[in-house]
Amino acid sequence: MLARHQDPIAAIATAAGRGAVGIVRVSGKQLEPLVQAICGRRLQPRQASYGAFLDSAGQAIDFGLAIFFPAPHSFTGEDVLELQAHGGPVVLQLLLARVIEAGAQIADSGKQPQLADLRVAQPGEFSERAFLNGKIDLAQAEAIADLIDASTEAAARGASRSLSGAFSGEINTLRDRLIQLRMLVEATLDFPEEEIDFLRKADALGQLTGLQETVKTVLQSARQGALLREGIRVVIAGQPNAGKSSLLNALAGAELAIVTPVAGTTRDKVQQTIQIEGVPVHVVDTAGLRESDDEVEKVGITHAWDAIKDADVVLFLHDLTRSDNAAYCADDAAIAGLLAEKLPGRTPVIDIWNKVDAVNKQGHQPGLNLSAKTGLGLDALRSELLALAGWQSAPEGVYISRQRHLQALQRVQDHLIDAHAHLLDHGASLDLLAEELRLAQNALSEITGEFTSDDLLGTIFSKFCIGK
Repeated sequence: MLARHQDPIAAIATAAGRGAVGIVRVSGKQLEPLVQAICGRRLQPRQASYGAFLDSAGQAIDFGLAIFFPAPHSFTGEDVLELQAHGGPVVLQLLLARVIEAGAQIADSGKQPQLADLRVAQPGEFSERAFLNGKIDLAQAEAIADLIDASTEAAARGASRSLSGAFSGEINTLRDRLIQLRMLVEATLDFPEEEIDFLRKADALGQLTGLQETVKTVLQSARQGALLREGIRVVIAGQPNAGKSSLLNALAGAELAIVTPVAGTTRDKVQQTIQIEGVPVHVVDTAGLRESDDEVEKVGITHAWDAIKDADVVLFLHDLTRSDNAAYCADDAAIAGLLAEKLPGRTPVIDIWNKVDAVNKQGHQPGLNLSAKTGLGLDALRSELLALAGWQSAPEGVYISRQRHLQALQRVQDHLIDAHAHLLDHGASLDLLAEELRLAQNALSEITGEFTSDDLLGTIFSKFCIGK
C-alpha cells in the first residue's frame, strides 16, 4: 500500500452548486479528536446528531447533522465522519477548510500527530480506500461510478446489481472452480510416479469443458452489461434535406434540431441520448454531405465526417421522393463510396429511405423505408439498431460491466482453449496446461482486483467524482 493511502482525507461529497443539503466527508484513523473539534462533543457511533459545526473560535459555521462511523464499520473501513450541512458552496468550502485546519491544530497539540497529513481527497479516493481495506472488490468499486453515471433505468439497475456483488459472485465462483482444477493438475505434476491418474478419475476434461461453457455464458452476459453502460453511437448521415434532423427529432421525441426546407440548415453536430429497451443510444445528427463554397458549412461537413468515423452504426439517409432523380442518386452513390473508403469494415451502414408517407408503394426501395414525419417504420429501425449492437432482450439479472471486464474474460476464454488442447495431448503438456490455467486465474482475478497493478487502480479511480 502506498504511503498516500495512509493519509486522512476530506472532501465535499455532494455535487457542485447550490442544494438543500451538502455533505463534507472525512476518512482516516482515530478521528475522535477531530469530531470533538468540529462538533464540540462526542458522537454516538452511527447515530445522526444535530448541532453546530464550529470554527476555531468556537463559533458556528452552520448547523446540521453529524454522523460518526468508527472503524472498521464504515464505507472505507477507517473512521469516517460525515457532516450534513446546508448545500451552499461557500458554506461547504468553509466547512472543508475548517476540517483541514482542525486537523493541523490537533496535530500541533500532539493529540493525534497523523492528522497533520489531513488533506483534500483525490477523485475516487474514498472508494479506493474501501477497496484497499477489503470492504468492496474492484468490480463493486467501479459499479459505484457506473451507478452515478447511469443514463437509463436499466443501466442503473445493472450497476446496482454489480454493486451488490452479483457480477463478482459469478467471477469468484469461476475462480474457485478453476483453482480446484489447478490443484488436480499440479498434484499430477508433483506426484508423477503415482499409479492413480488424478486427471482421469477426477474428470478433469469434464471440469475444463464445464468451465469453458460457464465463461462463455458469463462473457455473453457481460457484453450485455457493457452495452447497458456504454450504449452505441449512431450517426445520421446523408445529403441535405434528406430528413436527418427530422429523424433525430422523431427518435428523441422532441424538437432538438431545427428543421427547414432550406438546404444546409444543420451546420454542426447535434447529439441526443435516447434509450431503446434500456440501452443508451447516442444519436448524432450531422450537416448534409455535399460540395459547398460556404466556409461555415464546410467546417460542419468536416465535423460530420469526423463523427461518422467514430460511429458504431451509420444511418445513411436517402430521400425517397428524389429516388428517380439521376443527379441525386449519383451524389448518393458518391457518398456511399466515401463511406466505404473512410469507415472501418466492422462499422455497419444502414440504408434508410425517408419520406415513405409522400410516395406510393411502387416508390419503396430495398432496405428500411420510414417516415420521420409520421413515425412509420421507426420501430423497425429501433429493432435493427439493437440487433446490430448485439443486444438480446435481457432479464432483470443483467449486471453492469466494462470493456476491461470483457477483455479479461476473453483472455480467460483463450487460455482455457489452449489448456483444453494441452489436456487432450494425453498428458504430454501438463506443464503448459498448468501454466494456461494459472494465466486464466490471473485474468479472472484482475476483474475483482485480487491481481492488478497500481497503474490500473490509478486509472480507474481517477475517473470517479471527488468525494466518492
